[in-house]
Amino acid sequence: MKRFRFTLLAICLVLAWLGYHDLSLFFRNPDPLSISISELEQTGAPREWLNIEGGYLDLEQAINPSGQVETFESGPFFVPLVSNNDNHSISVVIETRRPEVLETLKRYVLDFDTQEARQSFLVNNRGAFYPQRNITGMTASWLTSTANRDKLLQLAREQNMPVNPEVVFVSEGKQPGKFRGFFFSIVAFLGFIKFIQMTNKKEIAPAIGSSEKES
Repeated sequence: MKRFRFTLLAICLVLAWLGYHDLSLFFRNPDPLSISISELEQTGAPREWLNIEGGYLDLEQAINPSGQVETFESGPFFVPLVSNNDNHSISVVIETRRPEVLETLKRYVLDFDTQEARQSFLVNNRGAFYPQRNITGMTASWLTSTANRDKLLQLAREQNMPVNPEVVFVSEGKQPGKFRGFFFSIVAFLGFIKFIQMTNKKEIAPAIGSSEKES
């Protein structure tokens, strides 16, 4: 019983921490913050939920994080977002599953047998490889997103890509959870109540036994 109580306490503490994290994230980000790509490159992300304006997706430097063909069907790809087509340093990268991005990359990588054919396709479809898009999503502020950011940096080093070590990694389409933080907090609160009740019962039981022996 003692082991169960402390297991319950440990679970409640984890849930309370998760609830606090999600709720603080939710209240810090009631709406996506609009920011230009130039400002984001220069100053970094002031908040987690962003609407990035005026950036160009650089599909020519897109990274397939899994290295598998299936990624071309459902994604995601890690794609640099830059302020112009001549940027040499990458400070913002988007995790995206946009259908038009997947289709362009699929054709570029899988439909041609020679590098010359790929280069010709790139030249003839320059606009598709550098589309200007406004991107709304969340920065890497949690375990999964942070792991993806670390993976991005590792892959970029392997491919000699000029990625800033402080790169802003944004998961497109992601937004703060509205209910998960409240759910975790409520479950943790109820668990703490249960733990206190179990502890009180354990303390009362020996006291009753001692009283019966004395009488």
